[in-house]
Amino acid sequence: MSAQTKRPIGVFDSGYGGLTVLKEIVKQLPKYDYIYLGDNARAPYGSRSFQTVYEYTLECVQQLFSMGCELVILACNTASAKALRNIQQKDLPRIAPDKRVLGVIRPTSEVVGKYSKTGHVGVLGTVGTIVSNSYPIEIEKLYPSIKVAQEACPMWVPLIENNEIETIGADFFIQKNLNSLLSKDKSIDTIILGCTHYPLLINKIKKYLPENITLLSQGEIIAESLVDYLKRHPEIQEKCSKGSVIKFLTTDSPENFDKAATIFYGKTVRSEYLG
Repeated sequence: MSAQTKRPIGVFDSGYGGLTVLKEIVKQLPKYDYIYLGDNARAPYGSRSFQTVYEYTLECVQQLFSMGCELVILACNTASAKALRNIQQKDLPRIAPDKRVLGVIRPTSEVVGKYSKTGHVGVLGTVGTIVSNSYPIEIEKLYPSIKVAQEACPMWVPLIENNEIETIGADFFIQKNLNSLLSKDKSIDTIILGCTHYPLLINKIKKYLPENITLLSQGEIIAESLVDYLKRHPEIQEKCSKGSVIKFLTTDSPENFDKAATIFYGKTVRSEYLG
């Protein structure tokens, strides 16, 4: 397949977190080509308005379409919460009716019922994701009896991106947010890590949680959901090229991106600048 006909799967995030999703997708589907785009110049998206997140996300999705992507995964909870529905319902029919954009909230919500025995679920996420109420809305559609409590964790992403994970400050904010979530509902037995950055904090989170609580990290869930999606949609699967090539793009400094990206992706990353 020539470079002109390459049709990679696009994976988009406002920054680095989506790399934890890409890592699991590549494990499950290693033969495909991928383009990862991090909009680091405008990150974080978590505290931005719905309109701004929508505009930025649409711009990046269109960029990935222009590079041959037939399918784009929004590996970002904030973008999935604030932009996905508009893009799917309003934009795709107009700009790219044969292309597809998928998010991370629906697949994560779909599996919650398999894990929670008490029917009480917690969600940890950015301010944007929590304010959108996307998880309670999706979970109610699928599991009307499940009760959902949420907690916004505005300090977690900055702690991760500033390499402050092993500090007392990280412990303070993690413990504070977890205590706040569990105080809202004492029966929670399953917690969704509703931000793709949060797997990097998983050991610290476990330190402050009772052992009976299950933590759901999104990477494997999204990867398994994508495998299933491609089986159910051969018309999309057949369009995606399979050369095992992964390209990393950032809207900010590639040098800075590569340093942090390696932590999220678990391997050395070499990115290119997308102006």
